[in-house]
Amino acid sequence: MKKHKVMLASLVCATLVISGCTTNPYTGESQAAKSGIGAGIGSLVGAGVGVLSSSKSDRGKGALIGAAAGAALGGGIGYYMDAQEAKLREKMQGTGVSVTRHGDNIVLNMPNNVTFDSSSAVLKPAGANTLTGVAMVLKEYPKTAVNVVGYTDSTGGHDLNMRLSQQRADSVGSALITQGVAGNRVHTSGMGPANPVASNTTEEGKAQNRRVEITLSPLQ
Repeated sequence: MKKHKVMLASLVCATLVISGCTTNPYTGESQAAKSGIGAGIGSLVGAGVGVLSSSKSDRGKGALIGAAAGAALGGGIGYYMDAQEAKLREKMQGTGVSVTRHGDNIVLNMPNNVTFDSSSAVLKPAGANTLTGVAMVLKEYPKTAVNVVGYTDSTGGHDLNMRLSQQRADSVGSALITQGVAGNRVHTSGMGPANPVASNTTEEGKAQNRRVEITLSPLQ
């Protein structure tokens, strides 16, 4: 059993070290921060599954097999999201849309001045064109869920803001589906003035809070 523990620890460490020493061909970044962590976590989860699914006498072997499989899965997800992120950054250049990475999730922040006129849920031509680029990437990488959330500033009534934010999220989601993204991947919701990213006491802050966020996550 002790031997298996040592081998398992070595496998997890090796996974992280190897990942940290490689450079992603899409982003040029070290894999330690993304794919490496995914592989390391995957190996730990896989090891746990291997232990639980094995008989008592074979638990050490089961942990090693599970760790190897989990590492491959976790690292694969990281590379998949890395490649998708790189494509999105390329497509979003000059559009005003930011691309942010949070672990295995990718967040696109579409400010209101790019997507909608004041008090409107009808996409501007520039916003529609931007979503065409987003849809092209999403169709190329179909193994991600697409969560579209609309936000407003704190001006006006709460019910109005909730309704407007939902309508804007629906407009963005519908545009993606019209461009060929599978409807069962897309979920929309409106959060109104919740989760502000800036102060609502200034016009600049309010402008930042009026936005639509598209979060891409690996399909479970």
